[in-house]
Amino acid sequence: MDPNNLGRHDSWAGVRAVVAGFGVSGFAAADNLTHLGADVIALDESDAGDRAEKAELLRVLGADVRLGPGSTATLPDDVDLVVTSPGWKPSSPLLAQARERGVPVWGEVELAWRLRDPHHHTPWLCVTGTNGKTTTVQMLDSILRAAGLRSVAVGNVGLPIVEAVMDPEPYDVFAVELSSFQLHYTYSMSAESAAVLNVAEDHLDWYDSMEEYAADKGRIYERVERACVYNVADPETERLVREADVQEGARAIGFTLGMPSVGMVGMVEEILADRAFVEQRDSSAAELCTLEDLASPAPHFVANALAAAALARAHGVSQAAVRDGLRAFRPDGHRIAVVGERDGVTWVDDSKATNPHAAQSSLQAYDPVVWVAGGLAKGARFDDLVQAVRGRLRGVVLIGQDREVIAAALSRHAPDVPVIVVDGDETGAHERGSVMERVVGAAADLARPGDTVLLAPGCASMDMFANYAERGDAFADAVRRRL
Repeated sequence: MDPNNLGRHDSWAGVRAVVAGFGVSGFAAADNLTHLGADVIALDESDAGDRAEKAELLRVLGADVRLGPGSTATLPDDVDLVVTSPGWKPSSPLLAQARERGVPVWGEVELAWRLRDPHHHTPWLCVTGTNGKTTTVQMLDSILRAAGLRSVAVGNVGLPIVEAVMDPEPYDVFAVELSSFQLHYTYSMSAESAAVLNVAEDHLDWYDSMEEYAADKGRIYERVERACVYNVADPETERLVREADVQEGARAIGFTLGMPSVGMVGMVEEILADRAFVEQRDSSAAELCTLEDLASPAPHFVANALAAAALARAHGVSQAAVRDGLRAFRPDGHRIAVVGERDGVTWVDDSKATNPHAAQSSLQAYDPVVWVAGGLAKGARFDDLVQAVRGRLRGVVLIGQDREVIAAALSRHAPDVPVIVVDGDETGAHERGSVMERVVGAAADLARPGDTVLLAPGCASMDMFANYAERGDAFADAVRRRL
């Protein structure tokens, strides 16, 4: 049976669907496909976490769940559809076999789009970008809720999007975070409005080139109905808008930290201003909120707020709701979080800065700064970052597997900046804590009154920590013990 012609009110009986990956999105896809009547085979090389427990639940419902090494090596026979988790590369053997057989490969986002309720239109407001996606989507959700709408943050943050789409009580609107991986496997989505916040070097262990990575980001603009929101400071995002095949009447809306031109949102002194969604935009701007209304004045945080405001305004949300939603928003932990202050030195945890672009955005919010960096670089380079921030650097403390990549960039472009390398790739909890104690001690030796010590690693955490949150917790714990 051809799954391309099926929706949420059709019987999927007779459809043989393989779900590749049994994490959060994989379980949601397998669960809902099972309830729709499909013959589901869920595969994952790992049985870690709660996978085994969820597998038993789905087996009771009739699914075939295969976990453990070797489970994903071969695509089963007579498969009609593969739904893949976003982290799976197209070159993965299972997905390569699907392509060879002509079997469609969807992501969870594509499946969710096809399972929308035809009797209740719930617009999707979508956000992607190398950095700032989660913050922007959470800001957007806060604004939509302040407007009295039943909204939820979904996709790469919050609920799996399939789960939200299939909720028997329909939502008014979705705030959707989408990674490039998710967009790679999405083909028919038509967002009401969409934003690409920025495009910078990242995930070059997944993509063969920056061009391929950018192209996947740009897929978010395809078939947009109302507004394509782009970053005036990042010409690549505007190029992606120009190349997109949008619906008639869709507008390009820029966001900028400078004075907004007509058709943009931006800053007028301390005011976030709208010159895109007001009647007299040729001659005036509408106040959305002030810098004091935001949880942080950091430039990248303000830019995220402007992008969220643009998407909300495109949806028809009032100026007051934008202000109230942004006032109410507080970022998640490990995102420009002040840990403490002593002797004139401020300690900040931005462990979520897991690539050079995110680290650069964070570093540009502080001056002077002692930078704590390192981890898994994922193929990224740090030359542009170091050149951009070298004048701000009091010193640098490096840790992690790829610390020498950063050290080499510092040697080339900031040879006078003191660098302390803290050895240790330990993975035990006690050992990791010991490494971070030494990191904090080294940073304290470099810092002077008026400085900020900033954990903005520019790298992924999995060489030493379970995730960026554990890394940030270890840093914060070590700082608090010292203070």
